[in-house]
Amino acid sequence: MEIHIVTDAVERAGVVADVFVRTLQESVGSGTVLGLATGSSPVPAYTELIRRHREEGLSFAGVRAFLLDEYVGLPPGHEQSYHRFIRENFTSHVDIDDSAVLSPDGSAADPAAEAAAYDRRITEAGGVDLQILGIGSNGHIAFNEPGSSLASRTRVVGLTRRTIADNARFFENSEDVPVRALSQGLGTIREARRIVLTATGEGKAEAVAQLAEGAISARWPATSLQLHPDVTVVVDEAAASRLELADYYRYARGLEHSGPVAPHS
Repeated sequence: MEIHIVTDAVERAGVVADVFVRTLQESVGSGTVLGLATGSSPVPAYTELIRRHREEGLSFAGVRAFLLDEYVGLPPGHEQSYHRFIRENFTSHVDIDDSAVLSPDGSAADPAAEAAAYDRRITEAGGVDLQILGIGSNGHIAFNEPGSSLASRTRVVGLTRRTIADNARFFENSEDVPVRALSQGLGTIREARRIVLTATGEGKAEAVAQLAEGAISARWPATSLQLHPDVTVVVDEAAASRLELADYYRYARGLEHSGPVAPHS
């Protein structure tokens, strides 16, 4: 797990965008499959990718994308649906074919069957090359709340009271806040070939510390990423404030940019 502690939003967005670009370059000719997250954490990276598309010619032609999750009960066109969010904040501003941007159908008559079918679609696409993630203050990734099986697949999940309360600000009435979601499982997410997770703010500090340095546990779902061989974590100083090994992460990143070390004579 590579830990990047950055100084500001511009640097954070740049580091995450660089991982996207590297993945796109490595997949030329085979068609990249991206896993896209919603919420505030990845938006600066999406903004930077849009800038690179417009100003530097970065192309997403031939790319397919799968969203992490969707609220049960919200149709794709709902103003708070993640289907709509990702288009407004990213994919409609670059050259990804809209039909290639897939998400679970929150309005499906049988949500459990929809979840299973969505999981199969990811597998049939050859799996995800790069999955971007945020992290909740309770350590959830996607909507895998504490207590989720570390081997879980895409499924219907009940949201915790804390998550429901956090989401209430996006809805006019408290009774409109969804209490269930369709979510990729922890096992599904870890099948991505590369993962980049980004977080900001002191409110995420404990979750980030558990993610990087805590014991692997369903109590902190994000700790399951310790089992993955290619994870990049990009956090600001506030989100890194509880990392006991923060000085080492900074030192290790410095070594990577300093060139080879001469052997002792």
